[in-house]
Amino acid sequence: MTKPKGKKEKPDKYIRILEAAIKVFAEQGFFNSTVAQIAKEAGVADGTIYLYFKSKDDILAQFFSYKTKLIFDRFIEEVNKAENAGDKLRNLIRRHFEEFQNDPDTAVVFQTERHQFHTSDIKMKDMIKMYLNIIADIIEQGQEEGSVRKDLYVGLVKRYIMGAVDEVINTWVNSGRQYDLVSMADPLVDLYLKGIGAND
Repeated sequence: MTKPKGKKEKPDKYIRILEAAIKVFAEQGFFNSTVAQIAKEAGVADGTIYLYFKSKDDILAQFFSYKTKLIFDRFIEEVNKAENAGDKLRNLIRRHFEEFQNDPDTAVVFQTERHQFHTSDIKMKDMIKMYLNIIADIIEQGQEEGSVRKDLYVGLVKRYIMGAVDEVINTWVNSGRQYDLVSMADPLVDLYLKGIGAND
């Protein structure tokens, strides 16, 4: 696949610093982490950090931008493998859980920072907006197919889904990641599609 013109690959050292920073943030917490700790984890001098980043906040913001591109490309690819809305939603949430389970440091930082306020907040809002847009497209397709009630307000439903996904991941993180997060995907989607009411 041809890369877009004008875009350069990020240097290996840049990526190494990002990955080291997220590990430190996950272990120490963002406020308790220092640039010196990040540099040590990355195996670079403290001053090298400032060749790529303005500050610790900038590292976090750029990490979210970097991860957003990687993860959302995978989300879209997975969603597009399915035909109907139910399977698309299932694929999206399963892949979401897989990404976080395979990268627990990112999961910890994302869940923590989602409820904090930093200069990276705008990046977090962008990620959330993109995710909600994917869900909204799926819901609207489901309404057209007749698999989702047409009297439902899409804005409410997409936030309901997002909130439940967030809570499942948050519970997994706070439990010390002691169980298989991906195994929660199918039951959660079934709950969305079937509700909790008993059928006659």
